[in-house]
Amino acid sequence: MREPVDLRRQRILAAVQARGTARVRDLADELQVSVVTVRRDVEELTREGRLSRGHGVVRSTLPARETVADAVPAAGDRVAVVVPVRHSYLTETLHGARTVLERAGVRMALHLAPQASGAERPLVERALADGADGLLIAPRWRGRADEEADHEWLAGVGVPTVLMERRPWRGSALHALDSVCSDHWYGAHLAVEHLVGLGHRRIVFATRHDSPTARSLRAAFTEIAGAHPLVEQWAWTLVAPEAGADGPYSADERAELPALTRKVGATAMVLHGDVDALMVVQRLTEDGVRVPADCSVVAYDDVVAGLASPPLTAVSPPKAEVGHAAAELLLQRLAEAPGSRQPGRRVELLPRLMVRGSTDRVAEPLEE
Repeated sequence: MREPVDLRRQRILAAVQARGTARVRDLADELQVSVVTVRRDVEELTREGRLSRGHGVVRSTLPARETVADAVPAAGDRVAVVVPVRHSYLTETLHGARTVLERAGVRMALHLAPQASGAERPLVERALADGADGLLIAPRWRGRADEEADHEWLAGVGVPTVLMERRPWRGSALHALDSVCSDHWYGAHLAVEHLVGLGHRRIVFATRHDSPTARSLRAAFTEIAGAHPLVEQWAWTLVAPEAGADGPYSADERAELPALTRKVGATAMVLHGDVDALMVVQRLTEDGVRVPADCSVVAYDDVVAGLASPPLTAVSPPKAEVGHAAAELLLQRLAEAPGSRQPGRRVELLPRLMVRGSTDRVAEPLEE
């Protein structure tokens, strides 16, 4: 299905804001659309005053964010930032990191990792060979095996390193590595409490299969819904059932959402992430299911949830703030005396719930 225009333009805006400047051709490659399409979108965003154009280059008009750093490393230091390609969630995180580094006079070199296991390691090695003094990284980590394969080399890169939106499992080689993350358990808690407060007692949860956030959310929903005294019945499934071929999932865990919703008798669902939630709502509408009259929907990520029709209630992790805090922590590490052995830091930031038009109280049954 073709991506909505508003969603595509939002992705262009987020990508440019994260980097400061971007080439039109690079944006077209990342979004997998034509250069002509990107130029048309950029022209409209420029008319709105949200971007400015140069010769084949697009610039952000967003002012640099104020930040206070207790200690600033020497001028000329460079930080490598490694994130997955085509990951709209992390573009806001990149922007948060960029504003802090620019304010401190530190150069940022962005490296986009292809969608393949182990793609980050050669990028990090290249960045170190180019003289990077520090590293901000969000490995793709589709599963436990991918994470384990990265532990030893990432723990020994030899420069200050901060993980963004990644929490290594306990006791691993990366357990003591600095990290800044959203508290996704709290995000799941916000979603469940919001729906229960509206009278929903039967809920379906659906997450992606291919990210550490998805694994954290599945564990959180299982714990919270399973222990909640007001949740009568719940089920979890993959938001994209075809992804079930990648792992051992039960029939319910690979079920189509409309079918599972009917089986559970659910009046609400929580969907990770935004784009998948938009597609599910469209499919529900085509099947005659009204949102929120027949089924309330909460999205998780809040990158483009507000652009849906109806606008989706969403859990909003502090994406930009994660990048901001990660960059500030890295600057502190770069400013420490050589050989300093300060304790590792694990920072968690709390998501918020953005209540919009896709959730409502459970409809009262008609009296006979």
